[in-house]
Amino acid sequence: MNRHHFRYLAAILFLFSLSVSVSAQDKEVFRQKGYILTFINQEQAFDPALRTRMIKTFFKVYPELCKAYNPAAVKEITFVIDTAYKGVAATSDARVAYSPVWFKKNPGDIDVVTHEVMHIVQAYGQSNGPWWVTEGIADYVRYKYGVDNVGAKWTLPAYQAGQNYDNGYRITARFLAWLEKNGNAGIVKTLDQHMRNHSYTEEIWKIKTGKTLADLWTAYTINPTL
Repeated sequence: MNRHHFRYLAAILFLFSLSVSVSAQDKEVFRQKGYILTFINQEQAFDPALRTRMIKTFFKVYPELCKAYNPAAVKEITFVIDTAYKGVAATSDARVAYSPVWFKKNPGDIDVVTHEVMHIVQAYGQSNGPWWVTEGIADYVRYKYGVDNVGAKWTLPAYQAGQNYDNGYRITARFLAWLEKNGNAGIVKTLDQHMRNHSYTEEIWKIKTGKTLADLWTAYTINPTL
């Protein structure tokens, strides 16, 4: 092979590698009613039907959450089907990374989108509030706004001895749902506002409900029915 043929072959291989790279990381931009979703897919085998459901879920849920909790939340969000990510999903600023491995094993878990975009709405930054409030609120929102929790077989777990309000996620979410139902409507929004304003203290619970956090949890454990 002479020098010219080698250079030609090298150019062809380079262009081929570029085309493979582009096809392996498809990027699409969707706009609807003032919101913009950029969808980046790094997994060639990712189910197109699931991709469509994720996009529809975003445009259904995210505007509702912004209206209910934080009208000033960002309007441009990026979803990445991230082949390097080994968890379930993770949010940083306005970017959500989703594990294609998780979705392959749990294709019905569409409301992982609802949980993660609530983190964008929360926009707590370097909040002084505890992590369990952050995650408890996100799972409470999934419980209330989720589009198909039933299909994912996702529920709030019944109270069991040994649980505590600061376990986070679904355990805290169920406690919040119980409070909302039992004379403390609006407490989730109050907590959310204080977390975002970096003014959260445990005293907020007593100011809002008339009871300490410990007393509220005790009342919940005595009669935890939702």
